[in-house]
Amino acid sequence: MSGVDNWLEEGGPLEPEDFVDSGDAVGPSAEVQLAERTADLQRLQAEYANYRKRVDRDRQLIAENATYRVLAPIIEVLDTIDRAREHGEVDEGGFKAVADQLQAVVTGLGLTRFGEPGDAFDPNLHEALSHMGTDPEVDVVTCKHIAKAGYKIGDRVVRAAQVLVVDPVEG
Repeated sequence: MSGVDNWLEEGGPLEPEDFVDSGDAVGPSAEVQLAERTADLQRLQAEYANYRKRVDRDRQLIAENATYRVLAPIIEVLDTIDRAREHGEVDEGGFKAVADQLQAVVTGLGLTRFGEPGDAFDPNLHEALSHMGTDPEVDVVTCKHIAKAGYKIGDRVVRAAQVLVVDPVEG
């Protein structure tokens, strides 16, 4: 019976001789033990590095989701400001200052606007509300009119641009 077995039976503290087998077999050499401990340490370091990467990635995702949840409802306010600009109601005065400040804040948080007349239609970015026929000036399905601009945060589409499209003339 080894010293460890004795300790388990007796419940006493471990002593250095408890780890040495009293039989004729010789334990692993110091070099082998060092190699084993080095491999263990390298595995632990790799696990820790992976853990840190995972935590950093999760933190970034949480921040992006929080930004998305805050900015998504504000898009309707931006649409109202766009309609007011189209009618010349935001040309000057206090409302222009508020509109400009709101635009600066949402841009600073990463919200970007997209969708312009002449853009090639991309179903990942655009929602086609209607086809307006054909246009000899285009080579691909193209956004002719933007009903509502689209918005993205980074590469994530918050809202697709709502567009009216034209097809190229076949021939």
